[in-house]
Amino acid sequence: MEEDLLPIGQFARLSRLSVKQLRHYDELGLLVPAHVDADTGYRYYRPSQARAALSIGLLRSLDVPLAVVGEVLSGSAGALASVRDDLEAELARRRRTLASLEWVMSQGLPSAAVRLVTEPARRVLVVRERAAGPADLGRATSAGVARLTALAFGGGDGLAARPGGSSAGSSGAAGGPAGGAGGGGHGGGDGGAADGAAGGAKAWVAAPGQGSPVQLVGLFPADLDDPMELAVALVLAPGLVGAVAGGASVEVLPGGVFASATHVGPYDQISLTAHAVLAWCAERRHEPRGPIREVYVSNPAVTPPDQLVTHLMICLEER
Repeated sequence: MEEDLLPIGQFARLSRLSVKQLRHYDELGLLVPAHVDADTGYRYYRPSQARAALSIGLLRSLDVPLAVVGEVLSGSAGALASVRDDLEAELARRRRTLASLEWVMSQGLPSAAVRLVTEPARRVLVVRERAAGPADLGRATSAGVARLTALAFGGGDGLAARPGGSSAGSSGAAGGPAGGAGGGGHGGGDGGAADGAAGGAKAWVAAPGQGSPVQLVGLFPADLDDPMELAVALVLAPGLVGAVAGGASVEVLPGGVFASATHVGPYDQISLTAHAVLAWCAERRHEPRGPIREVYVSNPAVTPPDQLVTHLMICLEER
């Protein structure tokens, strides 16, 4: 055995790692000892390995996963980019959570004026997305909105109008509560899934040649799970051909009697209003039927976040 080899205990003190950590990193192949005694199983390290050991400790203190640590040690370029992106997403989620917490601290537990409304069935263009969990709802909804608007207004092989009918782009908001969009629901998770869905101009596309906006509806499961499926729907004008591409489909959004409330404020706080509607339903022993809806009324491209209007709706009786 080489004279400059250090026993694991001494090397652990020099590298500021525990013996248990060094053994674990050896098992993972992340930091392999320079020598292992065949009789005793004792591990020995070279002093030159201390830099790698300290680097592992540094990267772990920065919440870098061990798999990525190995890539960094091997010199893989850009290995930390995904870690940075994940940390930025987590920071944004924490900020949204903090904003909702501050709202509850200043306003108390959420309450909202809930009303019963009757909605007709509507033909809609629907795309579906999978979310890994509640924290992933915003990303999944945003992806669905991007697909839906690209299909409807991107000029590709999307929806075609029958002769004498309207084009896909001329579908305006159908009449509903407050003379605006017709329903609403609950994104759940960190302030509602709509925080990514309607965060830019694509979430509210002006109808070509028209001054009226297009009604987009988010459809979310009442019970949030890991993973889950959500949908984004675009209400269609009469006379549209149901020829679609891109994984979309033309469907009928059922009508019925709904418990409805209006949320005014940022999309990332929609869950507060949804909580109030769910509480109203629970007190009256109403169980949600079908997905919970969010209808995005305001244009987020020109409306301040604290003035955004979203209708939330929970189906009590489907017709």
